[in-house]
Amino acid sequence: MAEIAPPPEGPAPSFGAGRVLFVGTGSIGVMFMPMWLNWLRTAYPDTEVRTMLTRSAQRFVTRDALTAFAGGTVLQDVWPDEPEQGATHVEVAQWPDAIVVHPATFHFVSRLALGSADTPLLLALQCTRAPIAIAPALPPGGAESFAYRQHVAALAARPNVTVVPPQPGYSVTTGRPGATVATPLPAVIPALERLRAQLAATPSHSKEQR
Repeated sequence: MAEIAPPPEGPAPSFGAGRVLFVGTGSIGVMFMPMWLNWLRTAYPDTEVRTMLTRSAQRFVTRDALTAFAGGTVLQDVWPDEPEQGATHVEVAQWPDAIVVHPATFHFVSRLALGSADTPLLLALQCTRAPIAIAPALPPGGAESFAYRQHVAALAARPNVTVVPPQPGYSVTTGRPGATVATPLPAVIPALERLRAQLAATPSHSKEQR
């Protein structure tokens, strides 16, 4: 991973979503999620933001750390042990106007592209009509992997998904270049907004959302 630059100063990119789900997965870069969450809520004070962590993400960032910035409960991507009212996967699919997964691991990208639905988050992402921006972070060789390229192509074929290419970075394991890091969130938001506007302008999509 590369050193993470602080959030940019100046006006934030235009963004019209009223409700955003911000998801972190098990890349070490998820440790910066509290910083990006703080930027997101500061840059778009009128946007309601909810957060969700995969099980593997919690190796690198705690729910306590996120709760300090989240303004609400941090959702966990696990099936409940006890019966609950409603269903997390249905709420996660229907509540947001936009979804951003930052960072997204190779494993997460693969599972999403293959149609896996074995966690509440994956099931929700397979079913939602909301625009989804995926910001991968990959190990050395990951971006050139045949499997990864196939998965990205499969996701690109989905009308409500955009994959924002990662940026060059250093591998924590080797200490050398070759890994890639998730594109900073302020650069992901414009891609998500373009997709959101495109879907909003599509009559069939708008009709299905109502």
